Amino acid sequence: MTEQRATGAALPLAGLCVFEFGHSVAAPFAGQILGDMGAEVIKVEKPAGDDARRWGPPFWEGESAIFQTLNRGKRSLCLDLRDPVALARLKALVLERGDVVLQNMRPGQAESLGLGAEALLAQKPSLVCCNLGAFGRTGPLAEAPGYDPLMQAFGGLMSVTGEAGRPAVRVGVSMVDMGTGMWAVIGILAALQRRAATGMGGVVDVSLFETAAAWMSVPVAQFLASGEAPERQGSGAQGIVPYRAYRTADGELVVAAGNDALFRALARVLERPDWLHDPRFATNPDRVAHQAVLYPLIEAEMVRRPTAEWTARLDAAGIPCAPVQDVGQMLDHPQTRALGLLQNLPSTGVSAIGLPVAFDGTRPAPRGPVPARGADNALLDDTPKEAPA
Repeated sequence: MTEQRATGAALPLAGLCVFEFGHSVAAPFAGQILGDMGAEVIKVEKPAGDDARRWGPPFWEGESAIFQTLNRGKRSLCLDLRDPVALARLKALVLERGDVVLQNMRPGQAESLGLGAEALLAQKPSLVCCNLGAFGRTGPLAEAPGYDPLMQAFGGLMSVTGEAGRPAVRVGVSMVDMGTGMWAVIGILAALQRRAATGMGGVVDVSLFETAAAWMSVPVAQFLASGEAPERQGSGAQGIVPYRAYRTADGELVVAAGNDALFRALARVLERPDWLHDPRFATNPDRVAHQAVLYPLIEAEMVRRPTAEWTARLDAAGIPCAPVQDVGQMLDHPQTRALGLLQNLPSTGVSAIGLPVAFDGTRPAPRGPVPARGADNALLDDTPKEAPA
């Protein structure tokens, strides 16, 4: 860890110690963010390790690609929490060194082990304890399990994702899991700010369902205003037209002509001056009301030329647009390269998307590879069996 400490010395969370009782995606993603910002993150795993280590193929240098990108630069403790001696040593280590404890164990497990927020704060009031749950800490589903696709369904996201008249579609990334990790970090940072002023820690609660509901803020507002549930718009957006992807001669291009001036510019680029005087397309509400007419007209023009040619024409007219890229195209784009978003994990051939934040113009670099299972169990050897009073 010498390299990690040296590299992290100038980072904003340097000196902070985080214990991550995390598996799968949400809690590990929160731990990864905190670690990339300088915290020492000690990951506590069951004897067989985090299940995500085996979520593949693809595997990369011995671990799944999923595990590699969510657990870089951490330390690993592997132990059986049912072993009272190992558990006592772990508690002592948490109370001795910990600033933050985050966990997404199944409901009630942390409390049954004496690792719940109430028990830990009674012994160390300065701790910040973050619980990442499924449905939230209260209510009829508080004890129910939850996973990203379940929450995309239950939280309403699937009702507005995909194309009208087609089966429900999940967003292709675990945005509820990862969003919950982000909310956990936001809550932890706020609690640490309060601790800096008062000396007292506290409890942060986040959940997958609350995150999914938060992502639905705009559709919820539209429903409350109209009484009508928003419909699936494919690549488009409720209430803004034209604002979606179109087939070109060789691919797809998203065009976001989100106001009247941009629509008029688009009509000129597409060489359709007749649209400028068509009352059906005069304002955004008019275009929304007549989108079933307008969209096929735009599609008929867009398919005549290749993506690159349309991009150049639209850029010259100041109309926002973007090609639909696959992962390889995104990674190879000069903008991605200029930002240095793809970073190498030290001492490996593994690369990952870096933290999407820069401090003083510099993006924090990953401070180490993923830990081998139980690589840091020696930390427990020097810890007393009983937690200090």
